[in-house]
Amino acid sequence: MTAKHQPRINPFHHIDLRVSNLEAALRFYEQVMPAIGFTHKGKHTEPGGITWEMFVVDDLHPSPIFAITEEANHVPNRNCIAFFVESHPEVECIASIVKKAGGQNIEGPCECPEYSETYYAVFFEDPSGNRLEVVNWGR
Repeated sequence: MTAKHQPRINPFHHIDLRVSNLEAALRFYEQVMPAIGFTHKGKHTEPGGITWEMFVVDDLHPSPIFAITEEANHVPNRNCIAFFVESHPEVECIASIVKKAGGQNIEGPCECPEYSETYYAVFFEDPSGNRLEVVNWGR
């Protein structure tokens, strides 16, 4: 069966991000994710005992899910998770929230002409060293 492109449906389902300390990560993400449009839905424990915290965008179908799961030996890598927002002022607002929430290695917000003439972003790391980005272009 061939997958068909359906632009009216969000094709993205979830991210399950590993963090080294769930409490520290939760304090950070509880401040940052609502600014990006996610609602914290709480803690969930799977039958095997794995506990994760889930953030959801309620008004999209299917709802994108951003989950964080503690893994004591987590080692961050060069992967980057990027979130799109609708305006440059939103990027700036979220950059301020990230700084207050304890984001690390914050770069920007700034224009990034190496990506496109209208690419505007802030780059940062969460308390576990995971790389993230909030971006807007063309608006």
